[in-house]
Amino acid sequence: MAGIRRGEPSDLAEVAAIQEASPEAARWNVSEYLQYHFWVAVHGNRIVGFLVSRNLAEGERELLNLAVAPEFRRQGVGHELLATLLAEAPGVIYLEVRASNQVARSIYKSKGFQEVGSRQGYYENPLEAAIVMKFHSC
Repeated sequence: MAGIRRGEPSDLAEVAAIQEASPEAARWNVSEYLQYHFWVAVHGNRIVGFLVSRNLAEGERELLNLAVAPEFRRQGVGHELLATLLAEAPGVIYLEVRASNQVARSIYKSKGFQEVGSRQGYYENPLEAAIVMKFHSC
């Protein structure tokens, strides 16, 4: 299992490498992650995953990006990062996920997210629809 901590400027190169190795993930400028809620998963002294979210309004947050290094996938790292977000952000959380990313959609559903809509042509490279998902804590 990985440890979860707040992301720091020194983490950005490893986060950029994970994002680059994850074509299904969103393509954000990683230097901007520092202005948001930025978490990293650490195994040993290596960053193996990250999650970034931002506040939309009181009680509402958007998950901007979540990715795990390919060699650490299917080991619970994504679940740990997502659990950190859910514990930190009571209320409503929104996200978009590639329509073809069945693994991520399944993980989000297992945590209580519901599919509430779609956005055609939302992603580029390749052009693809996004599924909009919503989580509401009690």
